[in-house]
Amino acid sequence: MERNQEENYHVEEISTSKDGSIFGYGSLHHLLSANLKPHLFKEVSRLLLGMNCGRALEHVDLPEFAKALSSEHDFDLQAFCFGADKELLRQPRVVRVGLIQNSIALPTTAPFLDQKRAIFQKLKPMIDAAGSSGVNILCLQEAWMMPFAFCTREKRWCEFAEHVDGESTQFLQEYARKYNMVIISPILERDVNHGETLWNTAIKLEIMGT
Repeated sequence: MERNQEENYHVEEISTSKDGSIFGYGSLHHLLSANLKPHLFKEVSRLLLGMNCGRALEHVDLPEFAKALSSEHDFDLQAFCFGADKELLRQPRVVRVGLIQNSIALPTTAPFLDQKRAIFQKLKPMIDAAGSSGVNILCLQEAWMMPFAFCTREKRWCEFAEHVDGESTQFLQEYARKYNMVIISPILERDVNHGETLWNTAIKLEIMGT
């Protein structure tokens, strides 16, 4: 009887994880907040997230449009408020910084151009969520426009390298202009002016897309 209970639990454990969630929760943070008593969750959050100016991080409520994009396109969306020490000569101001961490959108066996453009499509609603939330500076992850292939040391992945004004930059310029937003775009750059040297480059797009 005891063995059957263990087997049933194992089957249930597998089935609840098929959708990529943690027993139906979108993140470890959500699981803990739903199942721990408030005073315990507060302490766990302090250990996991740290403190800001001696206080726990504050959650920021986001626009309904951004929440709808998150739900429709199945990406996690969180916002926190970080304070700063008061200055004597300048008035405080609010700067909204957005961070996007994305995964690949197609298998790594797909044609490289298809892989890159599928990532573009995956990022569109994420960037729209950031823009509609009033983000001033949006930071993308390292080599966001390709699989993170550096650990393989296989030369074929160098085909993803592109000119600083290439397709990835052109894709983001539209959003920088649309949302009056600075975008930091780290790409694998092919420097055609210096013997096609490859660089791990972070491009800064200003609010006019330049």
